[in-house]
Amino acid sequence: MKHMDRDIGSFSELDKRAREIFRQLVETYIATGAPVGSRTISRAPTINLSPASVRNVMADLEEAGLIYAPHTSAGRLPTQKGLRFFVDAVMEEAILPEEDRQRIDAMLAGIDPSAGVEKALEETSGILSGLSQCAGLVVIPRRDPPVRHIEFVRLSPERALVILVGEDGTVENRAITIPPEMPTSTLQQAANFLNERFGGMTISQIAERLDEEVKEIRRELDDLAAQLVARGLAVWSGEGDDRQLIVRGQANLIADEELASDLDRLRQLFADLEEKRGFTELLSLAEEGEGVRIFIGRENRLFSLSGSSVIVAPFRDAGHDVVGVLGVIGPTRMHYARIIPVVDYTARAITRLLS
Repeated sequence: MKHMDRDIGSFSELDKRAREIFRQLVETYIATGAPVGSRTISRAPTINLSPASVRNVMADLEEAGLIYAPHTSAGRLPTQKGLRFFVDAVMEEAILPEEDRQRIDAMLAGIDPSAGVEKALEETSGILSGLSQCAGLVVIPRRDPPVRHIEFVRLSPERALVILVGEDGTVENRAITIPPEMPTSTLQQAANFLNERFGGMTISQIAERLDEEVKEIRRELDDLAAQLVARGLAVWSGEGDDRQLIVRGQANLIADEELASDLDRLRQLFADLEEKRGFTELLSLAEEGEGVRIFIGRENRLFSLSGSSVIVAPFRDAGHDVVGVLGVIGPTRMHYARIIPVVDYTARAITRLLS
């Protein structure tokens, strides 16, 4: 399991009793979402202490910055630093039950990779959402398949549809603006030029060749046709973010009391998801090593304002290259011990599916 490195310093020196009390507090908080009092902890089977003795230990944990009191007379909650210490040094990561493995395998077995990678990963995002009760997410590079055919179809005097058919059979449509004086014959001329000259190349390869052959293109095409070619390619050739984000299960975030109680945080989270802030960084971080990466609250610049946690793992293609990451996003109170093996196993299963 990989995570963001944090200096836990003297926390690692907590004695056995303090670590057990801290573990009980965090696990109870994750289960209930409410502040945890000394009396509740003292009733735990593994804690053989009075509430007064537990309070003394909790005071030490609070002084160490691992827990805090949201109200004067309330119980205690783990701080972000405390959650990080819990995940890194206290939590016992669960073993994914065989029934969950079989469930993941069965759901993935129903995915047909030949129907398109995006379709497979979209379904995977939904699987993660269902298993974690958080939002499932997948981040992949934008596709750039070899092109079998390009067509321009007029929609109105000033709009045209660019239809791209990939060698893998996928079809994508994008609308573009065209000059109202452009004759329909120019659309056909531009399409013929692209198909005859660049068939079998990817969009990025076509764009690169066009940049190199500007003079030749101007000799073969009139100005309007050349403009159309440029506009038709621009909608695919690297404008905007070069990562694709697939998110499923946002309703689970709305249903979570921790996030729903702070509507500003929830709005910020949805804005981050909608605007895809930081996902290039997320993919880069996942590419740095093997296994699961965990980002908790504000230490995660991707969703720092919403204070959410993200658990992600990379998946690979047949050449063992990292092609994307998958995982879940949810409240900092998510069940880390249960969700981490779900993300890890699903990433490995998707790697097998794509290999």
